[in-house]
Amino acid sequence: MKAIRLLLFTIPLLLVAFAANARSQQAVTFPSGDSTGQGLLYLPQGAGPHPALIVIHEWWGLNDWVKQKAAGYAAQGYVALAVDLYHGKVATDPELAHELSRGLPQDQGVRDLTSALAWLQQRKDVNPRRVGAVGWCMGGGFALQLAIAAPSLRAVAINYGSLATDKAALARIHAAVLGNFGGEDRGISPQSVHAFVATMQSLGKPVNVKIYPDAGHAFENPGNTGGYRPADTADALARIDRFFGETLKQ
Repeated sequence: MKAIRLLLFTIPLLLVAFAANARSQQAVTFPSGDSTGQGLLYLPQGAGPHPALIVIHEWWGLNDWVKQKAAGYAAQGYVALAVDLYHGKVATDPELAHELSRGLPQDQGVRDLTSALAWLQQRKDVNPRRVGAVGWCMGGGFALQLAIAAPSLRAVAINYGSLATDKAALARIHAAVLGNFGGEDRGISPQSVHAFVATMQSLGKPVNVKIYPDAGHAFENPGNTGGYRPADTADALARIDRFFGETLKQ
């Protein structure tokens, strides 16, 4: 009898949570050049205007982990748009992820992201002067490219994404930049991170980068078997929260 009462108590709570999630997550499309961009929009409580974040997925695509990230930012008070750069395709093995990432032209990805930014800035529930971007792996590299292409972007958080070093390109960045990288990352080496920071500092750009000595690539993703670093992840996520709180909320 006790189990039945517990079940009767739990089911309504689950239904309420499901309904709230259904209201807060919306599949959206937006014009992107001659084509159409797409993604999932997550809304915070209240009418706004709110700060907003463009959430950019890894080379796996817009999977459940990235959706959870976007939903978490909405819970913190941001209008969060998780852009789907693969237009519905999601990889579950490295071979397909490599194929999808190699098949995405950089100009197309940047066009989708700048179009997403313009679409967000036109929404009545978004403060157009307080929009940032966050990305991981491939998405981290695209987050930086978005900052280069869109001077109205306020802040960008790069998690072990590829880094541009061309001084003329980096000079176009107006956003504050935060970066989290692994000291044992074989793709994004500490040397390339130091070179990026040096160039940004020479340009007088605000940049805050941390390298976690014992972490490799994708250390923030729990699905990275053997490479996930919970303590480093907690620190990196706290850094991102503080960063966006200071640049987008204050």
